This record gives sequence, C-alpha cells and structure tokens, in this order.
Amino acid sequence: MNNVVALESTVIAHGLPRGVNFETALNMERAVRKNGGEPKTIGILNGEIIVGLREEQIMRLGTAPNVLKVGTAEIPYATAMKRDAATTVSATMAIAKRDGISVFATGGIGGVHRGKDWDVSQDIIELSRTSMIVVSAGVKSILDVPKTLEFLETFGVTLVGYKTDSFPLFHCSRSPYRVNLTINSPEEALLILKEKERLGIDGAVLVANPIPETDSMDYDDLSRLIETALSTAEARGVSGKALTPFLLSTIAELSNGKTLDANISLLINNAALAGQIAGSLGAEL
Repeated sequence: MNNVVALESTVIAHGLPRGVNFETALNMERAVRKNGGEPKTIGILNGEIIVGLREEQIMRLGTAPNVLKVGTAEIPYATAMKRDAATTVSATMAIAKRDGISVFATGGIGGVHRGKDWDVSQDIIELSRTSMIVVSAGVKSILDVPKTLEFLETFGVTLVGYKTDSFPLFHCSRSPYRVNLTINSPEEALLILKEKERLGIDGAVLVANPIPETDSMDYDDLSRLIETALSTAEARGVSGKALTPFLLSTIAELSNGKTLDANISLLINNAALAGQIAGSLGAEL
C-alpha cells in the first residue's frame, strides 16, 4: 500500500450537493491515479470500516439519509451501532494510519471556530499525533484563522506551504496569513515526514496547497459573504458539526455557485498533488 492515497467521505455525504458529490469523489480518485497514486476512499457502512469504497458504496454515502459525520472519537459508536458514517479528516487519518497509509488528500482541515464558544476540531489533535502527509487547501476562511494557526503550532503540526509562503484559505489561493516553511516538490514532503519519524517526533506534515489561481476567489469578496453567513447561522442557532455545512451551503448560495466551483477545483487539485507524493513514495520502495 506504499503508493496509496486516503480520501475522506465527509465531502461526499455532507460537503457537496447530491450529484456533484458523487462525480467529484470519482474525479478525485481519477486525479490520484493519473498522478501515480492508488486512491482509497474511506467510509463506514452498516458499522463496517471500508478502506477503498466501491462506486456503488460511494453513491450510497452520497444519497442515503441519516449518514453520520464522525471524527476519531465517534468511530466506535458508528461501528457498534452498525451505522452508515462519513469520515472527517481526523477519522480518515486514524483509519488510514491503521492500514499503513501515509498520504491523505482532503479539502480543508477543521480548526478553531469563530465566536465566544469553545469549538475546536478533532482534526488538530489527530494531526498532532498521527504520522502522515496531509494535503489540504489550508483551512476554510469561515474559521478563526489566526487561532487555528496558533493551535497547529502549539500542537506541533509541521505546516509547509506548497510553492507558496501565503497560507491558503480553501477558496482563496492567498491570504494575509504567512507560512514560515515552504516546499517545492512532492519529494520534499516525503523527506520531512521521514525525518519526523526518524527523530521520533509525532504528528503530521500538513501540506498547504493553494487552489489554482484560475479558480481562486477574491479574499475581500469572500470575507463579506462569510460575515453574512455567520450572522445568519447565529440568528438560526446553528452550531457544532452542523455549522460548517450550513456556512458552506449559505456561502455557495450567496456567491451564485462560485464557492462550489472553487471547492470542487481545490479537492481535485489536492488529490492530484497527493497522488504525486504517493507515487514518489512508491517509486522509492
């Protein structure tokens, strides 16, 4: 499984609209293969953890009602209760590591939410303890980005920008926030992971991979949409795990679909880079 790339299933069940979700999941798998990797989309069906969902299983997660959204802590509930569940970044990492997978492509990691309430994603904890390369378009700008970056540093996550010193914000290729460390090739990501393991340093290498410039949104324009969506969420009492899907769908509506197009673009772009990294790993062995 040396050239395997793990892919999450939350994007299928909760992150994208029906129809688009299934096709995007397949296109991510194609992008991994095209670039030298072997995709394994991860999910839970009837309580069974599946590493490498078949097309009909991906379709089921994308269309079935009441699919759970699980982080690492909720995996045992889903398996014990024989539920269908889509895996978030943290859950996908935990399952992938158990199966010996070292490369994972996602959209954006979870982080610290805005507002006065304490709401921090399990993703950061999993990134701090699991040895793996995670390719992400940074974090969603709906989060509290400065606090998220501070938490990543505090918990010892090795953050590197891929050919950029600007921290990407999901739909935006550039932002006011800086990345202190940069890499310029898939092979350099592998070197860093190997050094972490050699030195006995826990945690992931988080590769911040900007969305292609042609699909990137303007940072200021997006910020205004996010403020509107956040106000709407607060007025309706939306919080917890329901908050991110609500905000993303609201922003997509407010942007006339531009954020949805950007979301699809960055997912496929991340899958392609992860395929290159995994392909380089496979070629070494």
